[in-house]
Amino acid sequence: MPQFSSYCEYCAAAPEGDPNREYHDREYGFPIQEDEGLFGRLVLEINQAGLSWITILKKKDAFARAYDGFDVDAVAEYGDADVARLLADAGIVRNRLKVAAAIENARRIVALRPGFGSFRGWLDVHHPLTREAWLKLFKRTFVFVGGEIVGEFLMSTGYLPGAHVRGCPAGDRAVAAGAPWALRR
Repeated sequence: MPQFSSYCEYCAAAPEGDPNREYHDREYGFPIQEDEGLFGRLVLEINQAGLSWITILKKKDAFARAYDGFDVDAVAEYGDADVARLLADAGIVRNRLKVAAAIENARRIVALRPGFGSFRGWLDVHHPLTREAWLKLFKRTFVFVGGEIVGEFLMSTGYLPGAHVRGCPAGDRAVAAGAPWALRR
């Protein structure tokens, strides 16, 4: 099996239709405007902990269905019946701690809105921060967030550089699309 020096190199060699390649070329490092998209990415990053990213990518659509399209308000209202439904859904990662984190983090995003308007507003107010400062802020604000989850969430949504190597066409498109890290150099 060939060794690759970066995710960009790996994805460039992947065949058409490979979920990693599709994600790399169209989503990774690109800015996300809506809270549903940002919340969805946070849920996916949390669920990836201890698993391979390809596992999460293959289950991405099932996660969206299971979590009401990542509607923050809907998930924030989930109760015991919803937890049971999620834990029984073979299409997603059935981990009680990760399910609880998704629901609690939705509630915390709802609580951010009066001061920041949206999850995106909260991110924008705090941008730019160093990776370490972001991690401290996320740990004060959300649950089930560690260095890898926070770093990947912020790179994958364009708030931290590093999603793509220099010269990667997808990285150039992410910058052109308004990746926040590139706007405030």
